[in-house]
This record gives sequence, C-alpha cells and structure tokens, in this order.
Amino acid sequence: MPSTPPAGDPVPGDGSLPRHALAASRSGPFGVYVHVPFCRARCGYCDFNTYVPSELGSGPAPANYADLVIRELALAREVLGPAARPAATVFFGGGTPTMLPAADLVRVLATIQATFGLEPSAEVSVEANPDTVDAASLGALADGGFTRVSLGMQSSEPHVLAALDRTHVPGNVHEAVLAAREAGLATSVDLIYGAPGESLEDWRESLRAAVELGVDHVSAYALVVEEGTRLAARVRSGELPAPADDDEADKYEAADEVLRAAGFGWYEISNWARTPADACRHNEGYWSGGQWWGVGPGAHSHVGGVRWWNVRHPAAYAQRLSAGASPGQGREVLTADQQYDELVLLGVRLARGLPLDALRPAGRAAVSDLIADGLVEPGPALTGHPPGDAGERRVVLTLRGRLLADTVVHRLLAT
Repeated sequence: MPSTPPAGDPVPGDGSLPRHALAASRSGPFGVYVHVPFCRARCGYCDFNTYVPSELGSGPAPANYADLVIRELALAREVLGPAARPAATVFFGGGTPTMLPAADLVRVLATIQATFGLEPSAEVSVEANPDTVDAASLGALADGGFTRVSLGMQSSEPHVLAALDRTHVPGNVHEAVLAAREAGLATSVDLIYGAPGESLEDWRESLRAAVELGVDHVSAYALVVEEGTRLAARVRSGELPAPADDDEADKYEAADEVLRAAGFGWYEISNWARTPADACRHNEGYWSGGQWWGVGPGAHSHVGGVRWWNVRHPAAYAQRLSAGASPGQGREVLTADQQYDELVLLGVRLARGLPLDALRPAGRAAVSDLIADGLVEPGPALTGHPPGDAGERRVVLTLRGRLLADTVVHRLLAT
C-alpha cells in the first residue's frame, strides 16, 4: 500500500493560503499536476498513491473521476484569486492516467485552460502504460491540446518486466511510440535499472532499444525497494536479491555512455533529452522551486513557500469535495532553512548547476574540496558556466559526482 505522508499542520476547511504565500506565488513558473490514482494491476515495486479496482471500495471509479478533479480546480481558482495566472505546464501522472477515457483527460485540460489559462507554448504531458493507449486515443489527446506523452517502458527484456510485475510486452512500447509520433506528440520513455535478475547487458539492451524507438527523452531510475511493497517482502524473504550499489553505479554509467553516444544530453541526474527543448519543463519547475497546484488524491502542491498534500484515498478525497471542503490533509510553511536546503538538494541535480552565489559561506568553502575529490567540475565553479561566462560561477556535478550526489549535498549543507 502507499506510504504514509507526514502529519503537518491542518489545512483550513476552505483551503485558503496565507497572504504572504499568495504574494510570493508569482515567482517562478506555475504548473498544474493532475494525479490519476488508478491502475489495472499493482507493480511489485510501486509504493505510489495508486489503487487497483479491488482497493477502491466505495471510492470513485474512473468513470466519474474527471468530475471530482474539476471540482478541485474550481477550489484552486477560488483560493488563488487574483494571484492565479496561466499555467506554463500541465502534467497528468499516476497511477495510469490513460485508464481514463481520452475525452475525460481532454475535458480536464479544457477546464484548466478555462480556469487558469495556458501560456501559448504550454507543455501538457500525460503518463501512459503502453497497453492503455492506441492511435485513436493518442490522436484524441493531441487534438485536445496535449503535447507530450511519457510511456512506462521500464525494460525491453521480458524476464526483467516479469520481475517488476509489469503487464505490457515490449512490442507495445514500439507501437505506442509510433502512434504518438504520428499524432504529433513529443515522446519520452521511463526505464528502471537494478531489477532482480537484470544483467548489465540486459540493461544496455534496454537502453539501445529506447534509443532505437526514436524518442525525444529518456528517464532512467534506479530501482528502490520500498517498505510495504510486494518486492520488499520478496527481498526480505530471500526470494529475490536486493539491488547492489555497485551494480546500480555501473548501470548508471552505462546509461550515460549509451545515451550520450546517441546524442542525448543529461539535464537532471536521472533525465536525458535529445535537445534542451525536449527536457520536461514541468519537472524542471519542481527542481527550480516553481509554483504548482497538485489536483487529486495524495497530490502535493507548493505555492509561495507553503507545501500541502491531499488526503490519499479516493473515497476520502471524494467525500471532502462533495462536502464543499478542501481535500487537503496537511501542510507546512517552509522555513528559510528548509527552502535553502531544498535549493541545494535540487539545484545540484541539474546539469546547469547551482549558482555559487546561492550558497552560504560554509557551502562555498566546501566547493574546492569537492573539486579536488572529482565530484564537481572545476571549470564552471572557477570560471563560469557556460564556459566564458565568468559572472555566473556554478556547482556542476561530474559523472562521479552524479553517482555521489547525496554526499555532495551533505557536504554543501554541512555547517
């Protein structure tokens, strides 16, 4: 089952935000995240806030879910009031958003446009399992204003997919990418490395298969064994081996090697794009401290230094909205220290790096030792990034630094 969120402070019944948050909400891009919590089957490694039909009880079914989302969008507009502004990005995630009919997804997007407006070049993404889309549904999404689809490929190797409890067959990914490209959608695939039984050559084959699909973007994530998942139980019982740090490091290096050779560039530790324009702008908003409203059960939001999260079960979510109340379960007003920690934690993950001037004195003092240890690129930190821009010195991770990013963050934050 999904993990438990922190308690936080109570969210007002009407969802209202402090005045200082509304005043600060205009800094950075504004995005809307729509969480669709439904899946046909639960993958063994997944601890996301998702539910299969047997877990929904009296909660809303996919057939009437769009109406609930539209109710929360109305609440969001009321809470933000004059501070509301057009969305630069919209992201439908899950779960499996494409378990909803394409017409419902388009209807929600149309409501977002009517409620907030969309910037002229807005990026509108939807996650999809390869076996939940076809040419007709992808064409309908593109016609309805979607610009990008992110497909859960995970692996090209059937035995690895089986270890992850994935239900699609590799050929479905190829068909989905072709259909998406025919519809005019930008395409991305998600991969997972470190699954039980996956060899280094299996992983390289998955990378080559992803490149051969002709996608614009690849995300590659190390498998994490989360407590409470079926995978964790199988690892604990000895049925499956736990992922090994050295193995995952080798596979990360292989990902960077294969993708760079194919013309992709990394722009965030786990993400590569063919061109800078192919990067996921919605996720860049998260990493750069932007503002977003998360809609749906368990969705998280951040506006003006206030973070909050919704109740997690769809039934509780529906009950709150039906009563005219905010679905928010808890929230926190970020302190200056918390905001600084997040700036460092997220900023160093980006290829553009973290401005040296954004660091506190102790952090700036740590940079020279990080360079000496081969974790930070010397050029950007000493002479500027990009090269020649001496006015913007930045902390940019080396390949080794990407593998040890947590260590870099710890040393930058040490006082």
